[in-house]
Amino acid sequence: EVQLVESGGGLVQAGGSLRLSCAASGFTFEDYVIGWFRQAPGKGREGVSGISNSDGDTYYADSVKGRFTISSDNAKNTVYLQMNSLKPEDTAVYYCAAARDIILEYGLGYEYEYDYWGQGTQVTVSS
Repeated sequence: EVQLVESGGGLVQAGGSLRLSCAASGFTFEDYVIGWFRQAPGKGREGVSGISNSDGDTYYADSVKGRFTISSDNAKNTVYLQMNSLKPEDTAVYYCAAARDIILEYGLGYEYEYDYWGQGTQVTVSS
């Protein structure tokens, strides 16, 4: 059974930090790109960051560059998103997803290109 399980969300004050985890199982982790997406209340889902487990390439949306860091532990089949200097506008449900054929040099691709999705974890940043 394929599973992507996010954890690490919570409530934090502006300027604070959180580390999200995405634990994967049921597929060949090293063959996939793991992307982080978020959806704020009343808004569409947007791509935040991604990492290729095959070559280590990474991608960051402009809105999070310099504040968020993505990393992967292939031994644990887990991707992390370290979020620093959090802002109220970072408040959203954060989802991780897995795709095989994304070239991160060109961005995170489209949601339909992702084969598997987690259930999401809430991040709330208070001002």
